[in-house]
Amino acid sequence: MISCEEAAIICNKAQYSEASLGDKLKLRLHTLICKACKIYVKKNTRLSTLCRKAPLHSLTETDKDAIRQRLDKFQG
Repeated sequence: MISCEEAAIICNKAQYSEASLGDKLKLRLHTLICKACKIYVKKNTRLSTLCRKAPLHSLTETDKDAIRQRLDKFQG
């Protein structure tokens, strides 16, 4: 049986399709026994789904550099 910590790691890997079939089976067996991890998996899956659906955008490298320059001026 895997620990809850290992279950959380596998759960996170599974959200990004990085978990092996064996890991997924271990997680499934663990969540049959551990109610806390079952809730964690459910909430983590929901959060990942919402993030995929959200219109999220990241900053361009130019924008990031501009922010870094402003922070450097502020700190120095």
